[in-house]
Formats: sequence, C-alpha cells, structure tokens
Amino acid sequence: MALTHALVEILDAEAVDPARGLLRVIPVEFNPAEYTLTKGAQIAEIAIPGLDAPVLQFIRGQSETLKLELFFDTTAAGLGATAADVRTLTNSFYQLVKIQPKTHAPPRIRLTWGAGLSFKAIVESVDQKFTLFSPAGLPLRATLTVALREYKTLEEQLAELNLQSPDHTKTRAVAEGETFALIAAAEYGDPRLWRRIADANPAVEDPMAPPVGFPLVVPSVPAGGAG
Repeated sequence: MALTHALVEILDAEAVDPARGLLRVIPVEFNPAEYTLTKGAQIAEIAIPGLDAPVLQFIRGQSETLKLELFFDTTAAGLGATAADVRTLTNSFYQLVKIQPKTHAPPRIRLTWGAGLSFKAIVESVDQKFTLFSPAGLPLRATLTVALREYKTLEEQLAELNLQSPDHTKTRAVAEGETFALIAAAEYGDPRLWRRIADANPAVEDPMAPPVGFPLVVPSVPAGGAG
C-alpha cells in the first residue's frame, strides 16, 4: 500500500512564484510523527459585588491552530563535495510566512494529509533547526516547527455556525453604515428596539458604529414589541 504524503497547496494564485520556491503544491519530504490542534474561546469575567466568583460571559471563539514538525534531509547526496544544502528544501516552507510582493501578505494555504487532515490556514510561524553540517558548513539536516492559524471567511463561519434557537434568534453581518437602530428597524420594524440587540452583543462597544462585518446576534422580539 503506497504511503500517503502530506502536502501544502498555495490557494492564492498570485503568490505562486517558482523563482522564490513557492510552487502551487509543495510536497512534504517526510510525514510528521505527530501534530497538535488547539482551539480556544475568549471568556470575559463580569465582577458583581457580593458574589463569590465573577459571572462568565462568552465573547467570541478563537482561531484553531495546527502545530507540527517537518523533517528534511539531504545526506543521500553525500557528505563531501557533493553535499546538498538542505535549505533548498526548507526555503519553500520558510517563504510561506513572508509577505509576498503581489498579495502584500503571506499566502493562504491548505495542508492536507490523506483523508485525515485538511486544514486551510495562514502560516503563523516557522522555526528552522539545523542539526547536521557538511565539512564546508552547509546544513544537511533540518527540523521545521510550523504553526498554522486556521483561515475562514465571515460567510464560511456564519454558514458553519448556523446559529438557531426556538425563539428564532439569528445571526447577520453588520453592513457599512448600519447602526443598531437601523438594524432594529429592518429586523423588527421598530428602531426603538435597538437595546435588545445591544444586550445580545456586549462585545460591541458603540451601537452607533458597530464593526462592519461583525456577526451580530439578532434576538427575537417578545410579544408586545417595544412596550
């Protein structure tokens, strides 16, 4: 049974640049021995006088991260005058964390390993450790410690969350120029209900200027409307 190799695919076509070692698909020479996935949530502590502990308020989720080590070796070419610099192999991965001339940002990538791992991300950090050298001082063996931060568009996140509740609470992205009052008028037909939206979104500090693209929770209106 053929061994499935992990590979990295560059998703931004403008970032592909063979002269810089950035091929559309960059193969991994040796599969990692292990990898770590980490996911967290940002929780705020709301202090209330007289309570034994603060009340916890969920603010937002945090990006999932993938960490792994990649091994590279060129000793098959010999250790003497024919020794090959291992950086010819590691440079492609090192470039993934650098700002690219055409995109002005590190490229978006997808790391896949058979059917078990598919991770769309931006490379957050790359540490190169060289452990074997030729008599001339060329590095022949390297271990790269790579950290990837998951990349998802706003539309992908909203579709994945599919937030629902029995009272028909929903989520919508804030558009340019919208305020809570305008959103309340559009959703409820009454701009006076903007405080209901503000109460459901404590992370938004200014109801007159919510961040464009923010995934706003829009709760249902209880019977009686504005009251």
